[in-house]
Amino acid sequence: MATTATLDNIRHTLEKYVGNKILLKADQGRKHIVTKKGILENLYPSVFVIKIGDDESGFERVAYSYSDLLTETVKIKVFKSNNAS
Repeated sequence: MATTATLDNIRHTLEKYVGNKILLKADQGRKHIVTKKGILENLYPSVFVIKIGDDESGFERVAYSYSDLLTETVKIKVFKSNNAS
Protein backbone atom coordinates (compact mmCIF):
# COMPACT_ATOMS: atom_id res chain seq x y z
CA MET A 1 0.00 0.00 0.00
CA ALA A 2 1.28 3.44 -0.89
CA THR A 3 2.17 5.71 1.96
CA THR A 4 1.40 9.40 2.07
CA ALA A 5 5.13 10.08 1.78
CA THR A 6 5.30 8.12 -1.48
CA LEU A 7 2.44 10.09 -3.02
CA ASP A 8 3.93 13.38 -1.77
CA ASN A 9 7.23 12.40 -3.39
CA ILE A 10 5.46 11.88 -6.73
CA ARG A 11 3.77 15.29 -6.40
CA HIS A 12 7.06 17.03 -5.58
CA THR A 13 8.70 15.36 -8.57
CA LEU A 14 5.95 16.68 -10.87
CA GLU A 15 6.15 20.24 -9.49
CA LYS A 16 9.16 21.13 -11.63
CA TYR A 17 7.29 20.09 -14.80
CA VAL A 18 4.18 22.28 -14.42
CA GLY A 19 3.65 24.11 -17.71
CA ASN A 20 5.64 21.59 -19.77
CA LYS A 21 4.24 19.52 -22.62
CA ILE A 22 3.68 15.87 -21.83
CA LEU A 23 2.61 12.66 -23.51
CA LEU A 24 -0.16 10.94 -21.56
CA LYS A 25 -0.97 7.23 -21.76
CA ALA A 26 -4.00 6.23 -19.72
CA ASP A 27 -5.30 2.68 -19.34
CA GLN A 28 -9.08 2.82 -19.34
CA GLY A 29 -9.74 -0.87 -18.92
CA ARG A 30 -10.43 -3.77 -21.28
CA LYS A 31 -7.23 -3.13 -23.23
CA HIS A 32 -8.34 0.41 -24.10
CA ILE A 33 -5.37 2.78 -23.84
CA VAL A 34 -5.70 6.48 -24.61
CA THR A 35 -2.61 8.39 -25.78
CA LYS A 36 -2.75 12.18 -25.95
CA LYS A 37 -0.46 15.19 -25.84
CA GLY A 38 -1.12 17.98 -23.38
CA ILE A 39 0.31 20.40 -20.86
CA LEU A 40 0.74 19.65 -17.17
CA GLU A 41 -1.41 22.53 -15.98
CA ASN A 42 -1.72 22.33 -12.21
CA LEU A 43 -1.05 20.21 -9.13
CA TYR A 44 -3.38 19.78 -6.19
CA PRO A 45 -2.93 17.79 -2.96
CA SER A 46 -4.59 14.66 -4.38
CA VAL A 47 -4.68 15.12 -8.16
CA PHE A 48 -2.85 16.69 -11.09
CA VAL A 49 -4.56 18.36 -14.06
CA ILE A 50 -3.57 18.05 -17.72
CA LYS A 51 -4.84 20.43 -20.41
CA ILE A 52 -5.38 18.51 -23.66
CA GLY A 53 -5.90 20.07 -27.08
CA ASP A 54 -5.22 23.55 -28.41
CA ASP A 55 -6.96 26.92 -28.19
CA GLU A 56 -8.08 26.87 -31.86
CA SER A 57 -10.20 23.73 -31.72
CA GLY A 58 -10.96 23.92 -28.01
CA PHE A 59 -9.44 21.94 -25.20
CA GLU A 60 -10.36 19.73 -22.31
CA ARG A 61 -8.91 19.18 -18.89
CA VAL A 62 -8.44 15.78 -17.32
CA ALA A 63 -7.42 15.03 -13.76
CA TYR A 64 -5.67 11.96 -12.40
CA SER A 65 -4.56 11.02 -8.91
CA TYR A 66 -0.94 10.46 -7.97
CA SER A 67 -1.81 6.85 -7.14
CA ASP A 68 -2.69 6.37 -10.84
CA LEU A 69 0.97 7.07 -11.61
CA LEU A 70 2.10 4.78 -8.81
CA THR A 71 0.00 1.87 -10.09
CA GLU A 72 0.92 2.68 -13.71
CA THR A 73 -2.71 3.14 -14.73
CA VAL A 74 -1.46 6.44 -16.10
CA LYS A 75 1.99 7.01 -17.58
CA ILE A 76 3.40 10.37 -18.57
CA LYS A 77 6.45 11.38 -20.54
CA VAL A 78 7.62 14.96 -20.02
CA PHE A 79 9.13 16.86 -22.92
CA LYS A 80 12.16 18.93 -21.96
CA SER A 81 10.83 22.22 -23.35
CA ASN A 82 7.50 23.69 -24.42
CA ASN A 83 8.66 23.69 -28.07
CA ALA A 84 8.68 19.89 -28.34
CA SER A 85 6.12 18.30 -30.66
